[in-house]
Amino acid sequence: MNKPLKIAIAGLGTVGGGVIKAMQAGDNALADRAGRRLEIVAMCARDKNKKRGFDLKNWVGDPRALVGTDADVIVELIGGEDGPALALVQEALTAGRHVVTANKALLARHGAKLAILAEEKNLALKFEAAVAGGIPIVKALRESLITYGVVAVRGILNGTCNYILTQMEATGRPFGDVLQDAQKLGYAEADPTLDVGGGDTAHKLALLAGLAFGTAPEIDSMAVQGIAHITPEDIAFAREFGYRIKLLGIAKKTPYGIDQRVQPAMVSAGTPLADVNGAFNAVMADADAAGSFFFEGRGAGDAPTASAVIADIVDIARGNIGPVFGIPARSLISLTPTPSGSASSAFYLRFQVLDVPGVLAEIAGHLAEWRVSIESMIQRGRAPGEAVSIVMITHETTHASVGNALKTIAASDKVIAPPCMIPMEAR
Repeated sequence: MNKPLKIAIAGLGTVGGGVIKAMQAGDNALADRAGRRLEIVAMCARDKNKKRGFDLKNWVGDPRALVGTDADVIVELIGGEDGPALALVQEALTAGRHVVTANKALLARHGAKLAILAEEKNLALKFEAAVAGGIPIVKALRESLITYGVVAVRGILNGTCNYILTQMEATGRPFGDVLQDAQKLGYAEADPTLDVGGGDTAHKLALLAGLAFGTAPEIDSMAVQGIAHITPEDIAFAREFGYRIKLLGIAKKTPYGIDQRVQPAMVSAGTPLADVNGAFNAVMADADAAGSFFFEGRGAGDAPTASAVIADIVDIARGNIGPVFGIPARSLISLTPTPSGSASSAFYLRFQVLDVPGVLAEIAGHLAEWRVSIESMIQRGRAPGEAVSIVMITHETTHASVGNALKTIAASDKVIAPPCMIPMEAR
């Protein structure tokens, strides 16, 4: 057997602790698969005194000092797109160390330049754990689905949001109440903005798009919307129309560029993405002539994410380096985003209005002005003068057309709340 692969780990939270426990428990089996023993030679975290359930060995006080050890691989599990994480990865690659990371924010912002640095030195920069936890979607896009090319990826990429939407549907409770429960159960952070606002999904989608289309990860032009505005009423109407609401990251090729969006979407009930419940993640990749491929699994937690980190370490032990994003980093092209508002779909629209004569005609008239036609509608009356919901499904049209129509409608004195617009996804 070859000499041991020496590993240094920065960050000993849920994922880092999971990596150490899994490596200690599966030492012999991992060595057989890797073709060499995997040896942790240094570790680092913010608090040395925190109880973690395993022994701290070869402690290093500063993450960047890990580069000065004899480690072959630096595992970065600190998090954050800049600061200590970026400094550690840059210095590790510069010093000739392979890097494994679960840091989607770092790679979404700096992935292309870090990939160039790694490849110039014939080093690995691996990140399976950065997207969808234990689901091997990075390897699939980088290595498996390459014959015909991927034309679209759609994914449920944030377990917190999927858990909240699933619970809202099951219980009929509002977003805020379910979010509090998710925080108590550890599914949501004390500050949940990155999750429920769509930012976490956006980071992951940028990496999937780079892998799928050979583009440098790009996040600044991405349209991002979270789930805080979704109501139990929307979820109930979705069920009535035969849909479920999911927060999706969507990236697809169009004649005008790459369309990247994070948005709540109506997904047809009974389809694979619609049936993903709780804190699970899922990705559907459309590989042109090869058809669609669906991946589902746990998107977070110590065991699934540690499994992805260790899989990357084993790949390095075997000598499987390869381009970071599947093609040479200097061949990555700049992503050309589609023009704002040009994406098209059918839409779910909900208007909270006063139940007075002429309100429906006024809404329909404004939609017609922007060439938005109605496929189906639900209106349930209440006492005259009280608020009522008018809900519609449109025929396919552009985001811009619907958005312009809604701006006009929202200005009416008969409309008492901002209209809700949710795109439809057939599958």
